[in-house]
Order: sequence, then C-alpha cells, then structure tokens
Amino acid sequence: MKEIFRTNDPVKLSYVEHLLQEAGIDYFIADQHISAVEGNIGAFPRRVMVRDDLAASAQRALSEVEPG
Repeated sequence: MKEIFRTNDPVKLSYVEHLLQEAGIDYFIADQHISAVEGNIGAFPRRVMVRDDLAASAQRALSEVEPG
C-alpha cells in the first residue's frame, strides 16, 4: 500500500474520503484510532493509503486538495 495523503484536519480528511469514494477508489485510513491514545489533540496525522496500482488514480482525484 502507498500513502497518498496525510493530515491532522478531520474536515480535510472527510473531503479526501469523499473524493476517493466518488472516484471508486478503495482506500484505508491508517492511524485513525490513535485518537483514543492521544486524547483527541490531533498530534498524529491520519494517513490515507491505497493499493500501489491505484496510487496514480488516487493522486489525480486529490490533485486540488492541499496536503497537510
């Protein structure tokens, strides 16, 4: 799997998920449950992962979203 996006912003993460769903691209959010450990302070960014063969398509789908 390849990381295509990383953010601490839950709104941006939701938008990225929406764009990938509309494009029909399967994805996985890594570190999503770390908030239980960190106390919801946003210290650990969530990573959006896709299969290697879908990485180029996913990056095109997210081309207008600023990272971070």
